[in-house]
Amino acid sequence: MTRADAIDRVRKHLHSGGFLAELNRRVAYKTVSQSTEHAVDLQAYLDRELQPSFAELGFTSKLIASPTGRGPYLLAEYREDASRPTVLMYGHGDVVEGMVGRWRDNLDPWRATQIGERVYGRGAADNKGQHTILMSALAAVRAARGGKLGFNAKFIIETGEEIGSPDLYPVCASLRDELAADVLIASDGPRLSADRPTIVLGCRGGLRIHLDVELREGAHHSGNWGGVLSNPATILANAIASLVDHRGRMLLEALKPPPISGDVRQALASVEIRPTPSEPALAPDWGEEGLSAAERLYAWNTLEVLAMSAGSTANPVNAIPDRAQAVLQLRFVVGTDVDGVERAIQDHLNAQGLSMVRVSLHQRFTASRTDVRNPWVGWAVSSIHDTTGKEPAVLPNFGGSLPNDVFCDLLGLPTIWVPHSYPGCSQHAPDEHILLPTTEEGLSIMAGLFWDLGEKPRISGG
Repeated sequence: MTRADAIDRVRKHLHSGGFLAELNRRVAYKTVSQSTEHAVDLQAYLDRELQPSFAELGFTSKLIASPTGRGPYLLAEYREDASRPTVLMYGHGDVVEGMVGRWRDNLDPWRATQIGERVYGRGAADNKGQHTILMSALAAVRAARGGKLGFNAKFIIETGEEIGSPDLYPVCASLRDELAADVLIASDGPRLSADRPTIVLGCRGGLRIHLDVELREGAHHSGNWGGVLSNPATILANAIASLVDHRGRMLLEALKPPPISGDVRQALASVEIRPTPSEPALAPDWGEEGLSAAERLYAWNTLEVLAMSAGSTANPVNAIPDRAQAVLQLRFVVGTDVDGVERAIQDHLNAQGLSMVRVSLHQRFTASRTDVRNPWVGWAVSSIHDTTGKEPAVLPNFGGSLPNDVFCDLLGLPTIWVPHSYPGCSQHAPDEHILLPTTEEGLSIMAGLFWDLGEKPRISGG
């Protein structure tokens, strides 16, 4: 059997309906991690659905309890030859709320439903469909090789990614020896676009910044007190405007990253951000001046206002509010001094005469990424090109956040993310879906990658 045979097998698995049957079975588990009422579903997804599937692939597996009582973990392992490469894979079985009743044509979010080239269902894109692609590709390679993969494999599945992976770091720290590998190859998040294969080497970090202004107890009549009482909403608006301007450009140097390296600029030179008709159009002249759209999204920091409030816009009264609040988010790349962000913002506001604005930080995600010059990157680019005939986009990191630091920093692995979704997939919203052409290409890519992994010696210098 050959590489082409493995790819042909995995495509037939899709066209025969086998892949969609597996996905439908997995989507049916209501693995919502944001509420405790679905704890049974989280457990069942791992022990009743995934453990038997991994057993069919020749893996041994075990469940690992959360150290804080949250969702469990599954660790599956396949050992073949200690002299061959070992790949660690990752996925998450949890999803966000189903949002029943809000889907097109009243579709059931807990069922994989095909309409044209789209397959709808909660978790179809994030992440059940993506780890099902990896497992299907493993099965195709193993069958094409007569029951062997040609490499060693490990797979960790968590059930808390949608609540920020709160236990993943300590769990992986406790399993450091069991998770030892040469490389992480995982699938999550979106491609650059539906029609362009993509490799992502890490993720931006995220930091929520709360700005609070509390001046007095109770609101006061704007006619009787306007002009003599300070207005917290006005103060807050000016505080935000001193941090980011009307074009989304950060004004405080402490919030900016180091200059973009030549390697990252080169990697992004061929990356074009092209929204589809169903996606929002890019705002002209928005973001850091002098950067391409790709550099702004994947190689720079952004400061976004997520929410703000003062009084009631639904039912305003003629009164000066007593308080105002805003929640901002700094998305940041590797190299940003986030430890100094809170102090820098507070010092800046104090210097602006806005010391009544209190700064506090909440919900932090770590930025991390693998060097674009790592030999595993070139290997993956070559493999994907051989399979698709396309030059994959190489992104230094996702625009969003994933627990990449656990694998890159804690476990010390080169991290190669090969996503199989696309930006318009509606993940976390009603109508979440995968595209069948992208899924077929994703299955082929992974079968090619896994075949090549079994053909090549261990890569040093990773």
